[in-house]
Amino acid sequence: MRLADNVRALAVLHGAGMVDLRHPVPGVRKSLAIRRLGPIAGAAAHQDPQRLALIDEFGGLTYGELDRRANSIARGWATLGLRPGDVVGVLCRNHRGLVDAMIACGKFGARLVLLNTGFSQVQLADVAAREGVSALVYDSEFEDLLSGVPASVHRIVDLEELIASYSSAPFDPPARQGGMVLLTGGTTGTPKGAPRQVRSPLTAAQFLDRVPLRRGDVVLISTPVFHGTGLTQLIMTLALGSTLVFQRRFDPLAVVEGIAEHRATALIVVPTILQRILALGPETLGRYDLSSLRLIMSAGALLPTDLGNRTMETFGPVLHNLYGSTECAVATVATPADWLAAPGTAGLPPVGCRVRLYDSSGRAIVEPGVTGRIFVGNGLSFGGYTGGGHKDMIDGLLSTGDLGHLDAAGRLFVDGRDDDMIVSGGENVFPIEVENLVEAMPGVAEVAAVGVPDEDFGQRLRLYVVLADGASLDGDAIRGHVWENLARFKVPREVVLLPSLPRTATGKLARRELPC
Repeated sequence: MRLADNVRALAVLHGAGMVDLRHPVPGVRKSLAIRRLGPIAGAAAHQDPQRLALIDEFGGLTYGELDRRANSIARGWATLGLRPGDVVGVLCRNHRGLVDAMIACGKFGARLVLLNTGFSQVQLADVAAREGVSALVYDSEFEDLLSGVPASVHRIVDLEELIASYSSAPFDPPARQGGMVLLTGGTTGTPKGAPRQVRSPLTAAQFLDRVPLRRGDVVLISTPVFHGTGLTQLIMTLALGSTLVFQRRFDPLAVVEGIAEHRATALIVVPTILQRILALGPETLGRYDLSSLRLIMSAGALLPTDLGNRTMETFGPVLHNLYGSTECAVATVATPADWLAAPGTAGLPPVGCRVRLYDSSGRAIVEPGVTGRIFVGNGLSFGGYTGGGHKDMIDGLLSTGDLGHLDAAGRLFVDGRDDDMIVSGGENVFPIEVENLVEAMPGVAEVAAVGVPDEDFGQRLRLYVVLADGASLDGDAIRGHVWENLARFKVPREVVLLPSLPRTATGKLARRELPC
């Protein structure tokens, strides 16, 4: 970060309650401790030990209890023969055991790999081998997935036994942090590993600058923590000394009940989750007091314009649309004011982030409305995949793999993946434009558009549509709506009605699994 960005970042952290500039020496000591012990372990160790840190199906845990539990786990791992620098894979749903393992990795100096609970046996075995996993912490429901993992890998299914068996006295911190590996959210094959290392405590400001999480918030994270959205917001919540609310499995009604019961002030979602919550309908939502909710953060996939509009109509001006990727973390954030001014926008870069568009020849695009490849620079970008390879880079900025354009105010709009665009009749067609139009139709719940061969146009779109309960739309009505509102070459060749769209465990559309 530049000096001016550092000053602004400190102001952001002070405003959020993460550091206190009125007492700089304790604040600096705390920041250094967090950097040395890891963002999760450092936060847990330096907050008010009696403050409520986490609520899950088993009840509540304070920051002091989280800290002591992690000390016991770290001692247990040492007894098992693990050493600092070893790799610990964590295959858990959202509950206290997941957080326990993450904090213990920071205390022990282990390298943390967060594993996708939707893995197949082959994917789990491949990732464990590629990342050099020495121990697996897992929920018992995933026992059958471990058949392809070598017997030499320690299996740890009961952290509570370690917690009960070993001292919770302070554990000597490691000489260096092991860091963590976040897996990409690819829809096919084995996900790649994107290593993460906190370079500076000030990088937290890149999330907090335009997403107003504050110390003392109650944050319900409904996305899995192995996903970048859930992970970053878990870290932010604990670093702020706030309270984290976990639910092991996503259920839209349970989320609404959790907001009301715990007076949640922030909800972390992906668009699919948001869609299912709104599908409960105004009558069901109206039975619960959701007035405590002042922030909904959507990330992890593109937010359809109509879905964002309906969220604002239902919950008020609380929606924050974060755009980023596993590799670059955060790129831009649309605040409620951004969304109201320009529905569908991904917003503006927060402090310390740079976003630039380039054409196919590598020339920077500065004109509003011109589509180009999106590149991002910040202090959180990764340095290359663990299995080798890297994202494209230009001028020190990292490709997100998406295409987008800027409006006159500099707000970013994401037009879709650069490999999703099709050429129809010599014209570029972005599926998201047609998806947004059709999804706004009464009676439509979800839409996906893909390119298919066409004799006349070279390529045309095929639409896959999920209708809302009770809707009676047919393909002709949907094609006619597109014909009336968009150019002829954007009209889908065919419309396929489905009961649901295939999605990954992180809520992303699995386009390759759509029927041919």
